[in-house]
Amino acid sequence: MSTDAHAAPATPSAFTPPPADLTRPELRGTFGMAASTHWLATATAQSVLERGGTAVDAAVACAFVLHVVEPHLNGPGGDLTGIIAPAGEAPIVLAGQGAAPAAATIEHYRALGLDEVPGAGVLAAAVPGSVVTWLQLLADRGTWELRDVLAPALGYAKNGHPVHPAVVRTITAVAPLFEQHWRTSYDQWMPGGRIPEAGDMIRNEPWAATLARLIGAGESNATREDRIHAAIGMCRGGAIAQAVEEFVQQPSRHSTGGDHAGVITAADMAGFAPGHEQPVSLTFRGVDVLKAGPWTQGPVMLQTLAILEARAVTHGDAVLDPSTELGVHTITEALKLALADRDAWYADPAAVDVPLDALLDPSYAAERAALITDTASAEVRPGSPGGRTPWQPPIVSKDAAAAVAGAGEPTIDRSGRTRGDTCHLDVVDKWGTLISVTPSGGWLQSSPFIPEVGFCLGTRAQMMWLDAASPSALTPGVRPRSTLSPTMLAREGIPFEALGTPGGDQQDQWQLLYVLRRIVGGYAPQAAIDAPMFHTDSLVASFQPRTVQPASLTVESRLGTEVIEGLRARGHDVTVAGPWTLGRLSAVGIERSRGWMYAAANSRGAQGYAAGR
Repeated sequence: MSTDAHAAPATPSAFTPPPADLTRPELRGTFGMAASTHWLATATAQSVLERGGTAVDAAVACAFVLHVVEPHLNGPGGDLTGIIAPAGEAPIVLAGQGAAPAAATIEHYRALGLDEVPGAGVLAAAVPGSVVTWLQLLADRGTWELRDVLAPALGYAKNGHPVHPAVVRTITAVAPLFEQHWRTSYDQWMPGGRIPEAGDMIRNEPWAATLARLIGAGESNATREDRIHAAIGMCRGGAIAQAVEEFVQQPSRHSTGGDHAGVITAADMAGFAPGHEQPVSLTFRGVDVLKAGPWTQGPVMLQTLAILEARAVTHGDAVLDPSTELGVHTITEALKLALADRDAWYADPAAVDVPLDALLDPSYAAERAALITDTASAEVRPGSPGGRTPWQPPIVSKDAAAAVAGAGEPTIDRSGRTRGDTCHLDVVDKWGTLISVTPSGGWLQSSPFIPEVGFCLGTRAQMMWLDAASPSALTPGVRPRSTLSPTMLAREGIPFEALGTPGGDQQDQWQLLYVLRRIVGGYAPQAAIDAPMFHTDSLVASFQPRTVQPASLTVESRLGTEVIEGLRARGHDVTVAGPWTLGRLSAVGIERSRGWMYAAANSRGAQGYAAGR
């Protein structure tokens, strides 16, 4: 292991050693590094660095390619959360999450006969934030022209790219919905009435036309920034926003089984502006872990680390090892407690008083840690930080939800509802700027395709409740509590690593295992990504069906029979997944004292890749 001041310590003798054989080499170099959940996006980012672009230029180009090549995981009508550490500056959170539209009220949705925000359909849409946020970042922090940054995505959208098997599986799952109800999606994703096969060239020519319009919007303007701002204006107040408003006025099928018109308007889209916020952080074993605020689930990782640290004080560092029975048990129980607090307390702090300081207070963490016993808990147990009374979300079992679906609601596959997944990108350039961004939303299965603009709307509003007592109640102008949760690591105020993963409710769970292995176990990044993963669904799911699976624990089989049986003996309801099925992490970083950068990517799903030199 490195002796760099910004690297993790050597592996302690009591900690499970890292895997000897790695699925990918850990990349090291001195020029620049990129990693993402799709090789074409990673290659795009690296190609921008190679031509003199900055990490910002590379990240924006990478993101627009992800819109095209991972349409089942993100799209232009979606959102993003990022953490950016410009060289020599303090990190900032990039908040590309739109709010609920002005007409998205509890009263309106209840009047439609709904008791929850649908999981798929135009009523589930928050205001799109992805495209405007990326363009604003390019204008403020980038150096490249819009035409050059968008060229790779425009090429793939217009001329096609070989479709990944995962995209084909998603289209196959929702094909009946497309055929019977979402005919614009049918025309786009099943041309000629045929589901594409893996490796077929697929195109999104309407989106290519929109990209060309964005490029042309400001071609006559005098400066680079003015040219980009013209494109932003087209998204926020021009023909694009108007096309979205007109499309959603036509009723379309929702996952609840009914046909409804949407409520989003051009005025809603004109009112969106990206936010720049201070990250929240916790120092763990000398490393500052930086996350976005409680409008995301990011503080879950910080709360869990605080609980685990309190537990380690009384039980030793053996409870922190994600590869042992004791470690998996303790980490899982700590996650359940933090995730219960997420659902009781987290919300948009611009609208709700979130007691984040109390949730991260060491005395509160110790109080929560004391609830962990030797056996698995099947309860959802939010705490009372500062003596406050928590809001308790509905506790619905998976079996109960299945019974309701069988009584008339469409199945998950047919409805387009999803447990949630997304994509991720990381970039570091030769000047030392670090970027970690998790784009999401606007999946091809989230709502009907809008042919006039080439994308569909997201479903982030499904994370809000039709209960005014909830901190995350559906409220016009308020952001839904998002699952998007990139991470940055720093030491003594100096960032040294950017990382993240897709995965809905699992994002901070999988990243937590990585961080523990890096900081406590001393693993190198690729080894920490390759090590066995696990997660729990003993929480109120953020995506429909919003169920709880009490005491559930899903593990990769590589964790080993002895550990798995020990967890079952403790009362965990263990599901054994394939050996390489959980987590899609990637990371980039800087070994400052040794003068080189590094990158690592996940091999699970045969999709993610890192590049650099």
